[in-house]
Amino acid sequence: MAKTPDPASQEIDALLDERRTFVPSDAFRASANAADGAVYDRAAADPEAFWAGFARELEWIEPWSTVLEWDPPNARWFVGGKLNASVNCIDRHVRTARRNKAALIWEGEPGDRRTLTYFDLYREVNAFAGVLKSLGVTRGDRVALYLPLVPELAIAMLACARIGAVHSVVFGGFSAESLRDRINDASASVLVTADGGYRRGGVVALKQMADDALEGTPSIQHVVVVRRQAHDPLPVSMQAERDHWYHELMAEAPLRCEPEAMDAEDLLYILYTSGTTGKPKGIMHTTGGYLTGTYATTKWVFDLKEDDVYWCTADIGWVTGHSYLVYGPLANGATAVMYEGAPDWPARDRMWEIVERYGVTIFYTAPTAIRAFMKWGTDWPAKRDLSSLRLLGSVGEPINPEAWMWYHEHVGRQQCPVVDTWWQTETGAILITPLPGLTTLKPGSASRPFPGITAEIRTADGQKVEKGGGLLAIAKPWPSMLRGIYRDPERFVAQYWSQWPDGIYFTGDGAKLDDDGYFWLLGRVDDVLNVAGHRLGTMEVESALVDHPDVAEAAVVGRSHDIKGEAVAAFVTVREGVETSDTLVDVLKAHVVKKIGAIARPDLVLFAADLPKTRSGKIMRRLLRDIADGKALGDTTTLADPAVVAKLKDEYEDEEG
Repeated sequence: MAKTPDPASQEIDALLDERRTFVPSDAFRASANAADGAVYDRAAADPEAFWAGFARELEWIEPWSTVLEWDPPNARWFVGGKLNASVNCIDRHVRTARRNKAALIWEGEPGDRRTLTYFDLYREVNAFAGVLKSLGVTRGDRVALYLPLVPELAIAMLACARIGAVHSVVFGGFSAESLRDRINDASASVLVTADGGYRRGGVVALKQMADDALEGTPSIQHVVVVRRQAHDPLPVSMQAERDHWYHELMAEAPLRCEPEAMDAEDLLYILYTSGTTGKPKGIMHTTGGYLTGTYATTKWVFDLKEDDVYWCTADIGWVTGHSYLVYGPLANGATAVMYEGAPDWPARDRMWEIVERYGVTIFYTAPTAIRAFMKWGTDWPAKRDLSSLRLLGSVGEPINPEAWMWYHEHVGRQQCPVVDTWWQTETGAILITPLPGLTTLKPGSASRPFPGITAEIRTADGQKVEKGGGLLAIAKPWPSMLRGIYRDPERFVAQYWSQWPDGIYFTGDGAKLDDDGYFWLLGRVDDVLNVAGHRLGTMEVESALVDHPDVAEAAVVGRSHDIKGEAVAAFVTVREGVETSDTLVDVLKAHVVKKIGAIARPDLVLFAADLPKTRSGKIMRRLLRDIADGKALGDTTTLADPAVVAKLKDEYEDEEG
């Protein structure tokens, strides 16, 4: 059972006292996709009819008979309906004036560029769908995708959707071991990867890491390799009969592959996310409800218009890239920008140069990036023409008000609404957000639930909180909700549906509700870290550390970080006879990177002779968080040896000092 977080938040209380608000302009309101405030009441009165209205804007092969069947925690949306996600993202646009409209504008980190129209994308997706079929992939098979942020990743996702295969995208920054674990859990039969990808001027050798992973993946029958390094090919090892070059297969592929008629509840993809145990969770999203949720929220939250140039900066390896770089924008027939590399390469105005070059109108990024932009200074955005921007968005973690204001002033030039969005891998689509033509904005608040979403604050024992802090809950089902954890139904129930009875979804986040009914997110309340908007399980990092032969025990907590929001702090007890040193710190950090990936690298490794534990042996991570953040220590009376904490605190202060 999760504990109720401390409802006190001095920063939020101060903001509420200041009452800083931003009202939509008359011009924005006049043309907004959602401009009638009564929609909230209508959606609350009949949420099924509300969602069915958006679903009807998609293309269905067969209509549904029932909007929702709800047997908590199992939901079935648009029961009996059949559709295809690939058709909704490409085919239906190709039959219209959007045929020659830019679908994806891609820029590689070195500066290479490609633009794919909807018809270009249609041809590529059809061809790769045929390639997958030629490799023996059939409906329901799992295909792992381990690629840099290149168009072929979106193409592969849509090709899987076209033939009814289930894609499992693995972030290109994850290690070989992380890739192996995800392939094995999904029993994927095909892996699509690349020779490499660019990051801060260097090349990430993806095929080499994939080869390391494949040493322990018996389900993989074929590997398709995209040649990213076309002008300076990266040497790769190609295993006969198993490994195939993408471009060679595509040259022989048929131009047309008929789409499968998928049931609305057929599995579309699995995406692995960290939890409170060492094993990542395979979150399952199905076709009809997920596509409805991402289509609706993209259209209304970003006020998407036909001539917009929309840029979600997320990597497709995370759910934000799935929902708001691929499925949501393409289902709406939008023009989406995709950039491969780092925001500061070769200079710190790279993002703003891209906005200027392509006339980006909608820009959706993470608070981590915004805080980095702030640190770099106002000169970088000021040197570029950002006048095309008309809407800004934030995603991944709560945005602090200072970053919100900087974003509004120096990127939006005080002309752009800022939609601060809350949602999760599990929710599939945005659940709490402003509607830019309707909502009075408060810096730092995600404002109100999207119409048709019932969000509440509850105490740990289930009491509803009308004002103040507690645990964020979703009280009614929504179309894009997760349908389970792959091959682990017990964990699905225990993780999300056991906190409260009656089918109430436990988000794992704390939040605060103000007098106006606005939600202020306070971050995770379980043992999950939010590092630069990416979720990491503490157990996952602890398991990686303990895997090293020199480590006897480890405890991992988050510590405050100006840029990332939260960083990894590791408290490590070494085995008898092992000498601690700066070299060992570096070795352990590298070991975590090898086991999980660079995103999990600890910022701090502190050696401890003992860890603070209760008399029952439970590590008191709350006290370790206090130490890592330099706070006054809380209650230590339940510890078996309170002196351990004082000693650790002294050692930490010596380390930091």
